[in-house]
Amino acid sequence: MEKTLIAVLFAGCSFAAFAAFAAFAQSGGLVSSESVSVQGGFSGPGAGSQATSVAQAKMRRDDAKVVLEGNIVRQVGNELYEFRDNSGSIYVDIDASYWRGQNISPNDKVRIEGDVDKDWNSVEIDVKRITLLK
Repeated sequence: MEKTLIAVLFAGCSFAAFAAFAAFAQSGGLVSSESVSVQGGFSGPGAGSQATSVAQAKMRRDDAKVVLEGNIVRQVGNELYEFRDNSGSIYVDIDASYWRGQNISPNDKVRIEGDVDKDWNSVEIDVKRITLLK
């Protein structure tokens, strides 16, 4: 009796799993490797991200997402840099991994995506991505 009950339960679970998989595959959830095209994807904190000025970024709340375009003018610490646009300057914290092999000079215009980091008496940007603009 016990073996029969186990067999019935196993068959029921297997059927339910198969039915769920079939429904998933039919709904378009299953994609073959031939039908996938290689394209770019998400490239900013928000869809259609527009650049924020340094002056606007300084007014944002802590942890707000920002996109800045301008120049990194100098290094002021180990991973701390001064970033400048037409509205002013702000410090940006760029971890070594985010440079991705890019060499950037003060003459190069860059796009910085990151989070506002507010302390008691300072505001800086914690950079999550840096892109050299052409």
